[in-house]
Amino acid sequence: MSFLKTKKKITGAELFIKCLEEEGVEYIFGLPGEENLDFLECLCKSNKIKLILTRHEQGAGFMAATYGRLTGKAGVCLTTLGPGATNLVTSAAYAQLGGMPLVMITGQKPIKNTKQGKFQILDVVDLMKPITKYTHQISSANMVASEVREAFRLAEEERPGAVHLELPEDIASELTRRRPLPNSIVRRPIADDKSIDQAVQLIEKAKKPLLVLGGGANRTSTNQMLSEFVEKTKIPFITTQLGKGVLNERHENFLGCAALTSGDFVHRALQESDQIITIGQDNYEKPPFIMREGGTKVIHIDHVAAHINGIYFPQLMVIGDIANSIWQIKNKLKVNSQWDFSKMLLTRKAHLEHSTKIREDDRFPIFPPFLVRQIRNVMPSDGIITLDNGVYKLWFARGYPALHQNTVILDNALASMGAGLPSAITAAMINPDKKVISVCGDGGFMMNSQELETAIRLGVNLTVVILNDKAYGMVKWKQENMKFSDFGLSFENPDFVKYADAYGATGHKITDSKNLKETLELCLDTPGVHVIDCPIDYSENDQILNKDLERISSSI
Repeated sequence: MSFLKTKKKITGAELFIKCLEEEGVEYIFGLPGEENLDFLECLCKSNKIKLILTRHEQGAGFMAATYGRLTGKAGVCLTTLGPGATNLVTSAAYAQLGGMPLVMITGQKPIKNTKQGKFQILDVVDLMKPITKYTHQISSANMVASEVREAFRLAEEERPGAVHLELPEDIASELTRRRPLPNSIVRRPIADDKSIDQAVQLIEKAKKPLLVLGGGANRTSTNQMLSEFVEKTKIPFITTQLGKGVLNERHENFLGCAALTSGDFVHRALQESDQIITIGQDNYEKPPFIMREGGTKVIHIDHVAAHINGIYFPQLMVIGDIANSIWQIKNKLKVNSQWDFSKMLLTRKAHLEHSTKIREDDRFPIFPPFLVRQIRNVMPSDGIITLDNGVYKLWFARGYPALHQNTVILDNALASMGAGLPSAITAAMINPDKKVISVCGDGGFMMNSQELETAIRLGVNLTVVILNDKAYGMVKWKQENMKFSDFGLSFENPDFVKYADAYGATGHKITDSKNLKETLELCLDTPGVHVIDCPIDYSENDQILNKDLERISSSI
């Protein structure tokens, strides 16, 4: 008798849960349905995995993706078929474009015998193909173990992203003798010696090299190697939005975050450089600079090759484990005494001088630079802020120094509204010892505001700051810049204090700029979920971001 035949038969759902336990899964975020009941019954018997019940599937996906981003381990979310699965589409794209490891599990009607015809049935596997690394329907309980192992391998493998598995009802109840497969030992490939040597030569010959740190560099090992590299070479660095916090942004060689595509102080440094070295830059993210024919040369250092297009075509690619590549280059590189960073450093000085002036403006409604300064002042160095998508994200990217990795959680790949609150709930849940603030626009907040109940039920400590301009402010900013009519983007909001109170949170309203700091401190120091209604003044977005920055920075 074979070894396999001696094992007791278990259901596909039981095996699935055992596989998740083998992968080290701690939480499943989700909103189950009728087609998940076998899975749910097995999950309730697990003493290793906790179900985090959400109020919407999109929120579950955002929470799981954020778990993946913060831990490096795949976050897991669960929904049913049809509308439950389609509500995951935005979350899937969010994780896929943002490089966050995510495993999505959806239910389905029985595939071998059905009594309900086409009721609620969509081809979810085909739907997920364009927005995932892998998607598959499990058609036999014997396939569960191999499919789960492969899903986690692909989700966590560089470049991380989203994968999807569909578990039909009859496969969940089908019997099998299979058991979980163990994890494989995998070492990341390292760059070849020739590409390392070429990179060293180009950097040594440059007169004004400059580092650009992207989201792909946001790994613990990479952080350590980059710190050593910068300390040895003193080469200045800038970040993309997803690269914020890779290195301490109060470092003397930090020049700023490329929140805009052009015209900011950091772009003068980029123009000054004759050799840009990108670390983990990803074409899915809004580009921090635009390459031009005959312009500054670029070295691309990443786990994966660059996607060549009209604005990004690096002359050299160093492909392999980023931390190892940086370590090798650092060890071989001879510091060039002729490197000249003086003008680049002047751009940072000019940026700080300009920021200092505008962030003192304590008008009411609250001026965005003033808000950024107040939140930075009340947050400890390891405090976490999560940002929804809106024009205020640019102000935080430019003006909020991230002092540690993953202390500024934002999305600049899909750039989806509605992600800020769910992301903050996950951050607060897995970091109960850290202060967490979610900064949301009023539009983005209302897209997933129902997750306030989830936060309260979980007992997390969380402060939500709602920037209230009664409009989709980022779109209005562009509308104004294009000289179009003010039309179609304004709305009314509920009373956010009463709204918070109705959920069992504590609501606060900012009525004067002078009580902003004390309100923030009160919320951070008081356990529970707090919601702050903060009126915001976006009237100078176009003047400052589109005109003043271009004019002032061009004079350096």
